[in-house]
Amino acid sequence: MARKLIIAANWKMNKGPAETAEFIGSFLPGTEELSQECDIVVAPPHVSIPAASSLLADSVVALSAQNVSEQDEGAFTGEVATSMLNELGVQYVILGHSERRSIYGESDEFINAKVLKSLAADLRPIFCIGETLEEREGGKLEEVLRRQVSGGLANLTEENMADVVVAYEPVWAIGTGVTATPDQAQEAHAFVRSLLQEQFGSEVAAATRIQYGGSVKPGNSAELMNREDIDGALVGGASLEAVSFRELITNAVA
Repeated sequence: MARKLIIAANWKMNKGPAETAEFIGSFLPGTEELSQECDIVVAPPHVSIPAASSLLADSVVALSAQNVSEQDEGAFTGEVATSMLNELGVQYVILGHSERRSIYGESDEFINAKVLKSLAADLRPIFCIGETLEEREGGKLEEVLRRQVSGGLANLTEENMADVVVAYEPVWAIGTGVTATPDQAQEAHAFVRSLLQEQFGSEVAAATRIQYGGSVKPGNSAELMNREDIDGALVGGASLEAVSFRELITNAVA
């Protein structure tokens, strides 16, 4: 089954509204042609979503949030509800990123609640998984990925999975400049696809897009995207400059 690439920019805690507007103004020209081969997504910080939403409204570039609450509304200081993202035209939401897991202690169960809440609000989760260097070197890669996939995607239906993008991000390769080799990444992606097959069946496994994240750059995007089970990228640092992000996408779809 041919799966269309999906490349998403995760800006993390970078770019306020003014910088967001500057980036989008520079990045948008030429994206229509790139979008024939690849879905393009930009995930600014919450405060910059309104500016991005206005500028991306009539474009081929989709808008993502970096997180969302598992609650609908109420006394949850600092949280943002799915309905608020809906109002701003957000289409995707990044959930389970390793920084949320490691720094803020988000568990598989907590992430699962957010995945379910997002799907109920017609937001498409970009569901992140990945092992630490200690876990990989300790031979626990498959154990960790199995736990994260089964826990984070618990109680989802086969129909739900049509709106889920999985992002495999080895924690040891995020922001470190170290990238999993294409062989390492392909091996992990193939294993994740086998887990999806166990949980949801072969049709869902074949259709689900699995991104790679972890120091993806213009210089390595083509080689990574050419692997059978790698269906895109979740990009951090290389997505902060419009020229770099466009070059990364251009190389990936070439």
